[in-house]
Amino acid sequence: MSVTLRAFQDLIRERYYATDSARGTPGTFMWLMEEVGELATSLHECADGASPTPEQRANLAEEFADVLAWLTTLANINGVDLERAVEKYTDRERVKGVKP
Repeated sequence: MSVTLRAFQDLIRERYYATDSARGTPGTFMWLMEEVGELATSLHECADGASPTPEQRANLAEEFADVLAWLTTLANINGVDLERAVEKYTDRERVKGVKP
């Protein structure tokens, strides 16, 4: 099933907003950082020079999803529309070049 960024943000808001907003930005940010740490571990395990196992690939995908969900939660509780925010990258006049 394909989902737009707006639909994903709406889904996360619908399911988790009450709990997430009660926790607040600082607590939610800490959960995001925990998930980023788990993603870092998974990336490290997949970058050992050998081809990742199917289990490692599945875990990597899960950790990316978790980071995206927690980032979306932070956007929701801080009133940020992610679809509008990513327009920064869809407007060729706003972002040019890459970071080294």
